[in-house]
Amino acid sequence: MSKDKFNAIWVSHSSISDFLKCPRAYYLKNVYKDPVTNHKVQIITPSLALGQVVHEVIESLSIIPTQRRFEEPLSAKFERAWTKVSGKKGGFNSEEQEQAFKKRGEIMIDRVKNNPGPLNKLAVKIQMDLPHYWMSEEDNIILCGKIDWLEYFKDSDSVHIIDFKTSKHEEKEDSMQLPIYHLLVRNCQGREVQKASYWYLDKDDSPVEQQLPDVEISEKNILAIAKKIKLARQLDSFKCPNGDDGCFACKPFEKIVKGMAEKVGINDYNQDIYIVEQDNESEEQQSLVL
Repeated sequence: MSKDKFNAIWVSHSSISDFLKCPRAYYLKNVYKDPVTNHKVQIITPSLALGQVVHEVIESLSIIPTQRRFEEPLSAKFERAWTKVSGKKGGFNSEEQEQAFKKRGEIMIDRVKNNPGPLNKLAVKIQMDLPHYWMSEEDNIILCGKIDWLEYFKDSDSVHIIDFKTSKHEEKEDSMQLPIYHLLVRNCQGREVQKASYWYLDKDDSPVEQQLPDVEISEKNILAIAKKIKLARQLDSFKCPNGDDGCFACKPFEKIVKGMAEKVGINDYNQDIYIVEQDNESEEQQSLVL
């Protein structure tokens, strides 16, 4: 089969997580388009807005030469980025709620400023707008995703994967995130991966090293899920495990489809952004899509 990126099935940590939680949620987030605007739809919540801003500020440093990386105060960058999510644009329902989340973000940024660690060292930037590679040409499947940070070790010409976490909850042991990032880094740049870490910015002054996943096992497991996604798309079959009652993952998106959500803007990916009244949603549920 010849390569055809436009008709390939693109999978990522986010889309795979969506599918594993609820195929219906996967469909509404990754396939469905509003019949009026022809745009895909996304939901913004305070937790997602916080993560978006903190990631934007920190990741912007990777394209700046090491010696100049902290010339502009991070606090100034944070204030500028926050304007993009202020008010309803960030899913906030009150000034008090917004200020509480903004304060959390300021504390994270201060933590990075006072403990820059690997951010003060050499970094590698993958030269793709969206890092991706053909996971299976035969099945027409592409794996894609953005890596937060790649620290460069000059002595061994290798890299260190660092993923920034803004949630209060630690990544689960069975998460597919690190296996996916490991595969992406191995296939989208030429250096070996020496180690990988999560940096929980809400509580840790430095990254916490994780065990590197086995490449062959990761590739086998992720490709198996990707094939299930491909089959679901071919059959146009995306059923919620809870049936017609829906679940926490798909019900908020169903509200968009039914006109029960408020549109607050369009993001950089040309997706319509909505705020949805949540049904006693926890931060863990909000942050699952990060």
